[in-house]
Amino acid sequence: MKTDTPYWNPKTETLGRDQLEALQLAKLRAQVAWAHSRSPWYRRTLAGFDQESLRSVADLTRLPMLTRDEWMNSQFAHPPYGELSVIGAPGAIRVHTTSGTTGQGPLRALDSRKDWAWIAEMWAYAIWGAGIRPGDTAYIAFGYGSFIGFWGLHYAMEKVGVLNVPGGAQTTEARVRQIIDFDATVVASTPTYALRLAQEAEMLGIDLPASAVSKVILSGEPAGSIPQTKALIEEQWGAKAYDTAGMTEIGTIMVFECEHQPGGTHIIEDHVLEEVIDPITLEPVGYGESGERVVTSFGRGSIPLLRYRTGDLVCRMPHDRCTCGRGYDIYEGGILGRVDDMKIIRGTNVYPRAIEAIVREFPEIDEFQTVITREGLRDEISLRVEPKPDYPQERWEALTDTLQRRLALAHEGLHFRIERAGANELPRFELKAKRTVDHRGAPIGAA
Repeated sequence: MKTDTPYWNPKTETLGRDQLEALQLAKLRAQVAWAHSRSPWYRRTLAGFDQESLRSVADLTRLPMLTRDEWMNSQFAHPPYGELSVIGAPGAIRVHTTSGTTGQGPLRALDSRKDWAWIAEMWAYAIWGAGIRPGDTAYIAFGYGSFIGFWGLHYAMEKVGVLNVPGGAQTTEARVRQIIDFDATVVASTPTYALRLAQEAEMLGIDLPASAVSKVILSGEPAGSIPQTKALIEEQWGAKAYDTAGMTEIGTIMVFECEHQPGGTHIIEDHVLEEVIDPITLEPVGYGESGERVVTSFGRGSIPLLRYRTGDLVCRMPHDRCTCGRGYDIYEGGILGRVDDMKIIRGTNVYPRAIEAIVREFPEIDEFQTVITREGLRDEISLRVEPKPDYPQERWEALTDTLQRRLALAHEGLHFRIERAGANELPRFELKAKRTVDHRGAPIGAA
């Protein structure tokens, strides 16, 4: 294996746009034909569709979009896997479920052996792009349950030739000690859990910046691309942090951050065809405009998803924003959050990402939670803040004043109540954090 190239697949990663779109078109035609012939869902929804009308990638818009609700309803009507899959349990080697943080319950995704090889390949693009090579030791701080999480990363590490240390079914303290004991050079976790591991190391008197860890691979939450959160992780670990993002439904990751870190994540465009649309009008938006990701996957054959509405909020920029030489377009700022994350408080739009960006500028804060309530006819928003255990009370008032000013400035003057939580009072998360609780409705997953 050549280790002197920055690209896992130099041939496709450096294609020009015309060549890349020609490859995408060929794969799109093949995937549409496969879905129509094998999937009961697409046999019905694509009935009468003229596949010869796909003459360019722009013709993708002729296909119907698929929503999570439609998939979930199919799963309810045809349990346990719904009509999308082209195989049943006898043809699969594993099943994974979504985290279920939307409140609708988990979706179930079946994979064949070929699918799983593709999932590992996708992750290999990311870890190679981050500079991980044979000779590294990777600690995967992950529970290894039915949530797909870092499963694909684990297999990609093996594929690249990295020594893997699976960190499942252990306490946070045990994981921190293993990271040190095994001289891990790479740690993979959610952004929230990376901060939690660092807090635990501090309590144990372990100097993480002095450890062998040089890279932290982040996934599972949009927080990996929040500059303030990333900077805090890098400071606490003394290592470079790299953002990735994906979905159980599509087949783990689709975007990754290279060593050049252009302020966003590269789309793995030889394996997925991504659109950005206005979530209200469903019309495409251009470069530099925020919108919802719609993904078509080329590699996962057992569940051939065409134009799947992800609910992720992104802003697409051309590939030349990065100097790495890849022909892939970029999502500026990575995944910006969820389209439905926004809360309206007394006429003001509030995004979890904006709150976290402010909170993470204060390293004395260990954890936080946003709570929305309705008091009479008036909505109120509170920020519960858990400072470090030894944070002096005499400094609390100044911190409160600063937080209120910063939050009001970012939210059109909206007043946030600031409440102090006791040590270890707020929830800790290994997987996706749920830091926003809306008592007017159900809790939502925060960035």
